[in-house]
Amino acid sequence: MPISRGEKPVNINNRRIINGADADVVQLYPMKHTFAWDAYMVGNANHWLPTEISMQKDIEQWRSKDVLTADERQAFETVLGFFTTADSIAANNVVLAFYKHITSPECRMYLLRQGFEEAIHTHAYQYIVESLGMDESKIFNMYREVDAIYNKDSFILDFNDGIFDDNFKTGTLENDQKFLENLCVFSLIMEGIFFYSSFAVMFGFQRQGKLTGSAEQIQYIMRDESQHLNFGINMINTIKKEQPEVWTKDFQNHIVDLVKKAVVLEYTFAAQVFPRGIFGMNADGFKQYIEHIADRRLESVGLPVQYGVENPFPWMSEAIDLNKEKNFFETRVTEYKTGGALEW
Repeated sequence: MPISRGEKPVNINNRRIINGADADVVQLYPMKHTFAWDAYMVGNANHWLPTEISMQKDIEQWRSKDVLTADERQAFETVLGFFTTADSIAANNVVLAFYKHITSPECRMYLLRQGFEEAIHTHAYQYIVESLGMDESKIFNMYREVDAIYNKDSFILDFNDGIFDDNFKTGTLENDQKFLENLCVFSLIMEGIFFYSSFAVMFGFQRQGKLTGSAEQIQYIMRDESQHLNFGINMINTIKKEQPEVWTKDFQNHIVDLVKKAVVLEYTFAAQVFPRGIFGMNADGFKQYIEHIADRRLESVGLPVQYGVENPFPWMSEAIDLNKEKNFFETRVTEYKTGGALEW
C-alpha cells in the first residue's frame, strides 16, 4: 500500500527470510542475504537449454536392439517417469508457496530464477522422450502406476497442504514451524535425496557410453539442483539464526525422523528401478549411497548423522563437476557462459 503523508516508512533493513519487512516491492539494496544473490548470479551464468544438446547418438542406441538390455531400458524409463513429475512438484512449491511467504527480496529474486530452471528441466524430459520416440503416456503417467514413484510424490505432497492454503500466513510459532518443515522436506529430501539415486542411474549410462545426450542434460539438471539444494540449506540455516525459537529439540527430532522415512522410500524406489542391478550397481549399493547422502543433508543443517556409511559411488562426486574441457566439435562447451559472464 502507498505510504500516506506523515506515515513512517517501512524499515527495509528489517530483513528476514520470513516475517521480515513488506516484500510487495523487490527492493534489493541494502542487501542482507547475499547467498541468494550469489546463487542468482551463478544460475544466470549456468544458463542452458536442452535443445542445444545433440540426441542423435541416443536415438540410434534406443532404436538398436543390441545396445541396451531390457533392464537398462526399464531403469531409464522409470527414472524419467519419476523426473517428469518431480520437477512439476518442485515448480509448484517454488511458485505457489515459497515465493508467497518469503520476505527477503534477494531470496525472491533467486526463486524466480529457480522456477524458470524447473521449467527447463521439464522441457528436457519432454525433449528426451520426444527425441527417442518413447511412449509419452507411459512415461508421464508412471507416477500413477508405479507405487515406488507414487509413494515418493505423495510423501512430499502431504507437507504442502498447510502452506498452500490461501489462508495460511507465517507469524506464529506453529505456522513458522510448518513453513520450515516444508522447506526442510523440499530441500533436504526432495532435492537432496529423492533426485540422487535417479541421477546415479543416468550417470551410470554415461559412464558406459550409452544415452550420453540424455545423461548430459541430466548432468546440467544436477548442477542446477545442487544449487537449489545449497540455496535451501542456506535458507534453513538463516531462519534458524533469525528465529531460533522455531528450531526446538522436538522439531529437530521430527526432521531427522522424516529423513529416515525418506531414505526407506528412496531405496525402495531404487530396488524397483533395477531389481537385478545394472552397470555394477545394485539395490544394496544404492541403499548405502542413499544413506550416505542422507547423512550429508542432516549434517548441513546441524543435525546428527544416522548411518555413518561410506560413499559406495565416489564417481558421483565427479559427475557434478562440469568445469571440464571438452572437444568443441564433439559437444557443447560445458562451462556455459552468457552475456557479461562470458570469459574469453
